[in-house]
Formats: sequence, structure tokens, C-alpha cells
Amino acid sequence: MEKVKIGILGLGAISGIYLKNLTELFREVEVAGVYDLVPEKMEAVKAEYAVGKTYGSMDELLQDPQIEIVLNLTRPFEHYETTRAALLAGKHVYSEKPLAATYGEGKELVRLAAEKNLMLGGAPDTFLGAGIQTCRKLIDAGFLGKPIGASARMICHGHESWHPAPEFYYQYGGGPMMDMGPYYLTALVNLLGRAQGLTGVTSKSFEKRIITSKPHYGQSVEVEVPTHVNGIIRFESGAVATVTTTFDVYYDTQASLEIYGTKGTLRVPDPNCFGGPIQLLRPEEGQFKDMPLAFDYRENSRGLGVADMAKALRTGRGMRADCRQTLHVLEIMTAFEKSSREGRFVTLESPYERDMAMGEDSVRGILD
Repeated sequence: MEKVKIGILGLGAISGIYLKNLTELFREVEVAGVYDLVPEKMEAVKAEYAVGKTYGSMDELLQDPQIEIVLNLTRPFEHYETTRAALLAGKHVYSEKPLAATYGEGKELVRLAAEKNLMLGGAPDTFLGAGIQTCRKLIDAGFLGKPIGASARMICHGHESWHPAPEFYYQYGGGPMMDMGPYYLTALVNLLGRAQGLTGVTSKSFEKRIITSKPHYGQSVEVEVPTHVNGIIRFESGAVATVTTTFDVYYDTQASLEIYGTKGTLRVPDPNCFGGPIQLLRPEEGQFKDMPLAFDYRENSRGLGVADMAKALRTGRGMRADCRQTLHVLEIMTAFEKSSREGRFVTLESPYERDMAMGEDSVRGILD
């Protein structure tokens, strides 16, 4: 298969693992060029990784005829404008999460991609890793019986104590639900199917956050978004899930995701990771048992979704991390705040069907 040429837009903290995997692990893609507002970042990337070239502007990247897929790694509140520009330039787009800062913006991007006959997809792609895919196989094979419920919790006290640039986590497009919610909700819809509706309660516990990480130690950040989000989701299958994401709570563990069924309970790995431990409790055993991982991509394999899009582009098959999924997850996330603001149960409108599960790769880094 002829390699699909990728242009990377934005070289923030997450770009390093994408660059490593797209240049070393996944064999059917090529990083043809990169662009960032900071020239020094581009020069550092070009010196470290096998990338084709750097650009003088975003528009120069978008107008490069060799670029087929734009990997959008800009800040969350910039996703709408940058993805829209790439689609208007005729490029397929894979975006970091979230798809956009609002559901309306997300719908507009999906409409535009369909109008242009372009592929649009995005993160997270952790659900394609060995952990979530093994859980899906166990659930689909009936090890839990009929799924009846789930519990998802992401608990931490924010990013200002360790992240080098934590401001955007508290600005428009940020917050614990928009930042970490995509991992948990993408896992849930892949395991349980389409969400029918939800109710939510949100709050903002601190009006300001003080950065204690370098290089912005001591600076104050105005909090613009909810930082504590609680919700209950009803799925079309009848299953009901409780979801909590917070940047306001001190706790000893961050990730918790469990699926409850009529015949057992499944402890799912951290959905922000590709692998991780899986535990299954069945009544005949009376205790949780470790389950082996049944798929590849157990380590940090960010870029897996881009590689899957590239394969779909060349073969014509569907892509697994497509915009139907990212839009459905975006509607869920934004509906929690809408429900809290309006004091009512919100019925969801976005369509969603689970895409095909991962297969077995005959050669690592070349997808099925």
C-alpha cells in the first residue's frame, strides 16, 4: 500500500508520542510536514524525527498537494476553526479531542465533511488498544450477560501542579469533561452502544487556579468552565451509567471504569491508556479474576486512529474513530452542562452505531 502522507498542525505536548509512533510504529503513513506557530518547535521536531518539511504558515500546509490527512493537534478551542479550514482546503482531518468546543460547531464540521466527501475523525483512539478491545470481546461474547449499568470516574485536582501550560484546561473548550470525558465516554459507547439521553449537574468550585508548575509558576488562571461534572446516562440498550469528572478533588487514584451485567462485573482499564489490567467477577467465582489481553497495541499507541483512517482511505473500508463517534461523544459531554443549566433530562439526537472491532494484524504496524 502506498503510504498516506500526514501533515501535523500544532506541536504541543501531545505531539511527541504521535510523531514517535507515526514515524516508527505505523508503517502505512508518512509524516510529510509539520507546522506550529513557534518556529523553534518545528526545527526541534525536524531534527529529531523523520518529517518531510516545515511550513511558514498553516495555510501553506493546507495548500500542499501532497498532504492527504491533516492531524489537528491544536488547542481544544481552536479545533473548530482549524479543522474547518482543513476541510475547506480539501483535506481529510483527524483531530485531537474534542471534535469542537460546542455541539453546534461539531455538527457543522460533520456536515461540511460530508458535503466535501472527506473523512473526518478523531481522538481518542485508546479504545482501539488491547484493553478496551478485550473488554468489548468479553461483553459481546456474553461473559457479563446483559449489560445493565456502568460507573465511570475521573478524579483529580487539575493540571496546574504539573502541566507546563495548564491555562487552556480552565478556558473555553476545557474542563474535566471536555478534557478527560472523551476517553471514558468513547469507551462506554464502544462497550454499550448509543446513548439515548442523560441528566447532569455541574459546578465550578474555584474561581481561580494558581499555577505551581514551571514555567508559569505563581500565575493565576481565571476559571471559565465547570470543573466538577456529575451525570447519569441512559443507553438505548437500557443500561444506565453514572459518570463523574472533576478537577476539584484530591484522591489517590484517578481512573475507574466498571461495567455491570446480569452475570458479572467487569473492571475496565484506564480508558486513557491502551492496555492495562482487566478483571472479571462472575458469581460462581465470587471474586475478581485477572483476564488476559487478547489484542495488540498495549503500550502508548497514539496515532493508531490516524493509521486506521489512512488504511480506510486506501482500502475504502470504514474507519473506526470516525466523526459519528466524536460527534456523539461531544453531544453527550455538552449535554451534561445543558441539563444542569436547564434542570431537565436531555434526549440526544446524534446517531451512532459501533464500528467494527479491531482485527488481528499479520504484521505489527500494518492494520487489518
